[in-house]
Amino acid sequence: MKKIELLAPAGNLEKLKYAVMFGADAVFIGGKQFSLRSRASNFTLEDIKEGCGFAHAHNAKVHVTCNIVMHESDLDGLLDYLLALDKCGVDAIIASSPTILTLVKKHTKMEAHVSTQQTVTNSKAVKFFEEMGVDRVVLGRECSMEDIRNIRKNSNIDIEAFIHGGMCSSFSGRCMLSNVMTNRDANRGGCAQSCRWDYRLFEGEKEISDDDHKFTMSGKDLCAIDFIADMIEAGVTSLKIEGRMKSSNYIASVVNAYRKAIDEYYALGSIPNLNQYKDDLYQAENRPASHGFLAGDVTIKEQLFSRDYTTPTKDFLGVVQSYDKETKTVIVQVRNYFDSHRELELFSRFTGRQKIYVGDIYNLKGELQDAANQPMFLIKFHCETECFPNDLLR
Repeated sequence: MKKIELLAPAGNLEKLKYAVMFGADAVFIGGKQFSLRSRASNFTLEDIKEGCGFAHAHNAKVHVTCNIVMHESDLDGLLDYLLALDKCGVDAIIASSPTILTLVKKHTKMEAHVSTQQTVTNSKAVKFFEEMGVDRVVLGRECSMEDIRNIRKNSNIDIEAFIHGGMCSSFSGRCMLSNVMTNRDANRGGCAQSCRWDYRLFEGEKEISDDDHKFTMSGKDLCAIDFIADMIEAGVTSLKIEGRMKSSNYIASVVNAYRKAIDEYYALGSIPNLNQYKDDLYQAENRPASHGFLAGDVTIKEQLFSRDYTTPTKDFLGVVQSYDKETKTVIVQVRNYFDSHRELELFSRFTGRQKIYVGDIYNLKGELQDAANQPMFLIKFHCETECFPNDLLR
């Protein structure tokens, strides 16, 4: 059996590199055209070419999303753009439009993957796209594990399933709330996440919410690490993490946890350190999570009707540039403010999560600093724990 693919999101080139370095087999990104997530940084063609080069050098693949709902005006320049992506070395295009899927198969060497925007939740629909000649179908997040098993059993092409990230209150993104309320079209990349807003809730004329307990209507985020073994045994081709707008810290943390869980299952036939990986994921979250529809129809436990919850706060503080073993000095590129003389967490793809103590902080000239207070500047401090380039400080 071919080893299952771990597919990670990347909103820019830095995030692509972190996803690959921390264990992704493939990444999905958006270009400047035809992509959802219009607020993500998104990639120029030059970035895409560089990203493909980096990924391929690390035995990883790059999928590009062209998954907007196509209007007539979107047809201009479409084929030229697809040919340019093919020339950059892109491995696959993710699209919901039959127009794009057909052009990809007819004119390029890239694979054609049916986006979750098509809400494919049964084997007959997979068969339809299989006969159309596509290479993979990304299932809707409304599928249960039983649905996924049956679809896989009755299909002859690759099947991809979501395992982590945001859940939509509608069918895999087919929501019109944002469009109606803010004129931002969720199906063309502009979702305002209206389901997560705070609302006043009335029963007849009586308000049953208050200023401290407003109403919201979103689902909890998806966390399917409990279903890794089921996905592998079912023959799923690829496990997808959602979150192109998430931080590098989030992507590195989530990818690394799933990477370890997957590898452990293949090595041992079980995941004895599952609780540790769950905690790693919990530390990265900013919203409560659940298994979504994987165990069947959702209950109240899988939904959020208020913001009355707390999650860990892990500020992304810096990136390790180098470490001198003799002097035990680490050089860090600052991302967010932090004081000297405090305990922080070091997160490494080699050694996991560790506590470190930061004493005096210096600039590269050796001048003492009150704090690390200039984003993207380099600072150094003594660190007893060995660090590695691209380790994260938080």
